[in-house]
Amino acid sequence: MLAVCVDDEKLILDRNISLVEKLDEIDAVEGFTSATKALDWIAKKNGEVALALLDIDMPDMNGLVLAAKIKEASPGTAIILLTGYSEYALKAFELHAQGYLMKPVNEEKLKEEVVYALQSRESDKANEGDHIFMRTFGSFDVLVDGEPIRFSRAKSKELLAFLVDRQGALVTRAEAFSAMYEDENYTRDKQKQFDVIVRSLKSSLKDAGIEDVLDIQRGSMRVVKEKFGCDLYAFLEGDTATINAYCGEYMSAYEWAMFTEGVLSRGMYE
Repeated sequence: MLAVCVDDEKLILDRNISLVEKLDEIDAVEGFTSATKALDWIAKKNGEVALALLDIDMPDMNGLVLAAKIKEASPGTAIILLTGYSEYALKAFELHAQGYLMKPVNEEKLKEEVVYALQSRESDKANEGDHIFMRTFGSFDVLVDGEPIRFSRAKSKELLAFLVDRQGALVTRAEAFSAMYEDENYTRDKQKQFDVIVRSLKSSLKDAGIEDVLDIQRGSMRVVKEKFGCDLYAFLEGDTATINAYCGEYMSAYEWAMFTEGVLSRGMYE
C-alpha cells in the first residue's frame, strides 16, 4: 500500500516517514513539506494512496483543509491527523479522519492507528454496495453512496446513533433523552428542547433523501433496519470480514455506547 506524510518541519517529517516505513502494511511512503504539492501528487495517483499522515499546523494550507481536499480528490484515502493541540480532536472527527495522534508520535500508537485506519478503509470499500450505510466502528457516520451526510445539530446525529444502537427497537423520547442527557430531568422545557432535536434529525435525513430510515410514532421512534447497512448489525450476525475489521472502538463520542462496545469486544474473542 502507498502512504504519504506531510509536515512542514523537515526533521519531524523524516521521523514520521521512518516510522511509517517500518509498518508491514505499507509498501512505499512519500513525504512532503508542502501541503499543496502533496495534494497535487495525491490527485495524480488516482486513488492509489491508501494512507495520509498529516500535520494540522502548517503555513500554506493547514492539515484540516488539506484533509478535506484529499477526501474530495481521493475519497478512499484513510487520513490520520497529527497535532500538538488536543482541541483539534473534534474537527478531526467532523472531517471523518480515521485517526488522530498527538505529537510527538509514539511508534506503537502509530501502528495501532494505521491498522485501524486501513481496516476502516477496507470496511468502507466492502460496503460500497449499500446505498445507505451506518458506520458505528470508531466514530458514528451515515454514508449515502459512500459520502457522509451532514447534520445541522450534533445532538440530532447522536439521537440517530442511539436509535441505531437500539437495533430497530422502539425507543420513547424520555428513554432517548435520559441516555443523551444522563444528569438532567425530562422536564417540560427539556421536552421542548428535545422536540427541536427530533425535528432537526428529520430535516437532515430529508435533505439527504433518506428520511424513510426513521420511523416516528406517537411518543416513540426507531430506525428501520431493513433500509440500510450497518457494521454493528453485520458484526452481530457473524460476518467474518466485519468482525475482523473491528478494532475495539464503537461510537467513540458517546458515553452511552460503552455497554455495546463491551459486548462487541467480548464477541471478538468468543
